Amino acid sequence: MASNNITLGAASRSNLLSLQSTTNLIGRTQGRLSTGLKVASALDDASAFFTARSLSNRAGDLTGVKNKIDQAISAVSNAVQAIDSATKIVEQIRGIAESAKSASTAAERSTLGNQAELLAVQLNNLINDSSYNGVNLLKATPDNLEVNFNEDSTVELTVTGTNLTAANLGADISTVTNNWGTVGDINADVNEYASALGQLRTASQTFGSNATLLSTRKEFTETLVNTLKEGADKLTLADLNEEGANLLALQTRQQLGINALSLASQSEQAVLSLFR
Repeated sequence: MASNNITLGAASRSNLLSLQSTTNLIGRTQGRLSTGLKVASALDDASAFFTARSLSNRAGDLTGVKNKIDQAISAVSNAVQAIDSATKIVEQIRGIAESAKSASTAAERSTLGNQAELLAVQLNNLINDSSYNGVNLLKATPDNLEVNFNEDSTVELTVTGTNLTAANLGADISTVTNNWGTVGDINADVNEYASALGQLRTASQTFGSNATLLSTRKEFTETLVNTLKEGADKLTLADLNEEGANLLALQTRQQLGINALSLASQSEQAVLSLFR
């Protein structure tokens, strides 16, 4: 019974297998050059692929954490700016009080006292408008701001709000004492304004310290994210210079393989000529 199998000579088969291997390597190298990856899937290197994915996933989680820290910095910085503005209003109120001491009549002192109370109202308006993204750290019932520093929320900072409305500054600077009927009444309020300024400065320092800590944690998280990404890239990215050189060498090998296969075929054709 006749056989339908085609049998190649040993030289031809060896050269053909070598040529097929070279062609596969060329395909792999071209893939690396086109994607920039030496490990594009688990089939390329399971250990490197899944390690790189784990690093990339953590980098992604920490990027979300960093963004929230950044927003927290904005919220705290906004509170500091509001305190600076509130401080200017209280200083203005104190200036009016000092001016009232030299007023010649009770009516003049009363008019200046009304101006001071109107400024206290504006102080409250400023405090109530000092929210950022729904968080107000300075209002009568202040919000607290919780900030996570890692991806599993096991490390965090709580920025505690403080009531800086006029009624809570000093003893209560929202109204003047006895309509500033006497210089003694004015002096009592001047002391309250000094106390209020002390409260504002202390709050500004506290929030400023929190902002500095948040900035430090943000910078650390950014650095950690970059380190994780670099680690993942080391496992998966191809060296394009190396791959380019490999492609050139493989193309040369492929051409030599084609020539060798041609020579092997010529040898077989010489045997065939004996039967002519």
